[in-house]
Amino acid sequence: MDSTGLALFELGAILFALGMLGRLAGRFGMSPIPLYLLGGLAFGDGGIVHMRAATEFGHLAGEIGVVLLLLLLGLEYTAAELVTGLRRDWLAGLLDIVLNATPGVVVALVLGWGPVGAVTMAGVTYISSSGIVAKVLNDLGRLGNRETPVVLSILVFEDLAMAVYLPILTMMLAGLSFLSGLRSLAIALVAITVVLVVALKYGRYVSAIVDSEDREQFLLKLLGAALLVAGAASALNVSAAVGAFLLGIAISGSTAQEAAKLLEPLRDLFAAIFFVAFGLSTDPMAIPPVLGWAVLLAVVTTLTKIATGWWAASRQGIRRMGRARAGAALVARGEFSIVIAGLAVSLGGVDGKLAALASAYVLMMAVLGPVVARIVEPAVQFVQRDRRRSDPVPG
Repeated sequence: MDSTGLALFELGAILFALGMLGRLAGRFGMSPIPLYLLGGLAFGDGGIVHMRAATEFGHLAGEIGVVLLLLLLGLEYTAAELVTGLRRDWLAGLLDIVLNATPGVVVALVLGWGPVGAVTMAGVTYISSSGIVAKVLNDLGRLGNRETPVVLSILVFEDLAMAVYLPILTMMLAGLSFLSGLRSLAIALVAITVVLVVALKYGRYVSAIVDSEDREQFLLKLLGAALLVAGAASALNVSAAVGAFLLGIAISGSTAQEAAKLLEPLRDLFAAIFFVAFGLSTDPMAIPPVLGWAVLLAVVTTLTKIATGWWAASRQGIRRMGRARAGAALVARGEFSIVIAGLAVSLGGVDGKLAALASAYVLMMAVLGPVVARIVEPAVQFVQRDRRRSDPVPG
């Protein structure tokens, strides 16, 4: 078989396998991300079958997947909502950073990965998976709950924190000098500020430019704009993913709703390839040595996310059950954690074991997050009943 035929055969096998894995995940009501990562581990170097010919396509398709993931996430918000959420829940956002970035920093330093590894792992353990959280809230019928705006505000804060964090991480991975890094960060912050101002004041014009009644033209303009902005952002040392996220924020109203409907199938396809591509770059034999650390991080950061959501909801006067639901909703990690680890590995600035640790950690948290969100209500009810039984009866 020639190289083109082999690449098509391997790509077809991977896509078909992804479809079967996604169906299996749906049967158990779980996110397909862990199974996609496992699929990548199985098809990569050191796995069951090494599909070398499809790897190059997988890398580029995975990059497009990241852009689409963040573009659609941006379409969920308006610039005004971002500003309002920041003003209301910035204290909870800061607590979120301290509680959930610290475990990653500590483990990276203990493992001898240095400052760059510490900053990388801080991002991996810090940010919740907006995609998984949104799906779980919708599946459990909690979108209208009182605590849900608190959860969404924290997710928005995390997304904006990533807009600052990713340029810093890129600067460190590239080994730039302090002055060069400072200049890159300043450019990134100016770019982010300009986009937010444009989104707040001139978002309707951005929407009008990409909008079209013809679905083909609409799709081409959307994809073209997303890739153009992502490429320009990358050239300015801002993450391409953050560039796509900010473009999504700038598109508003009915245009954003139609764009989301149009892009969802493409996002799901390319995002699945992205997770597989990350798995392809990870040697399965590297996971067992770091599995204990992954379990430790999973336990600690589950508790810290629950504490974050509990405290944030309590500030809004929400009762215990709502506080517990808010904390449990934030537990899942997923796409952004893998984006961070993938960026670090692709630039070669960290220990190779970091990818293995990130893969094992995200596998656990992507499964654990939806499970915790489902069982939190019966768990709290059980504790409350037990507490009432143990209270002394007044004489």
